[in-house]
Amino acid sequence: MSRWQPYISVATVVERAGRFLMVEERPGGNETLFNQPAGHLEPGERIREAALRELREETAWQVGITDYLGLYVYRTPDGLTFHSHGFFGMALAYLGSALDPAILAVHWLTFDELESLDRQGRLRSPLVMRRVRDALANRFYPMDVIHER
Repeated sequence: MSRWQPYISVATVVERAGRFLMVEERPGGNETLFNQPAGHLEPGERIREAALRELREETAWQVGITDYLGLYVYRTPDGLTFHSHGFFGMALAYLGSALDPAILAVHWLTFDELESLDRQGRLRSPLVMRRVRDALANRFYPMDVIHER
């Protein structure tokens, strides 16, 4: 009997001057969608380290993660379950390194632009706006609520 396991992922909301760092991608060859820099936890990797790695790989930005937004549980329409750890951070420096091949472009978008993309169904999941709204409402937790050895 196989044991059910959720997918573990990380995503980071980065805000600068009223704009949010977003990636444009084409998952599964479909239309382009927008998401926070995000990805899966790799074996042996710490959760915060995964978020920093995804930020560098997907955006070429160095980001200082300051807060934990919480654990977001999402069940996709096709039945997959994701446990997504949300973070908040500040852009520190543009590194100019090559982007992950799955990323088509990196954008700094306003809240209104994100809402428009949401209405068009062009966000990767409902968690994208939920994390942004939580960050704007200052729903932060200290980083030490994550206990890893």
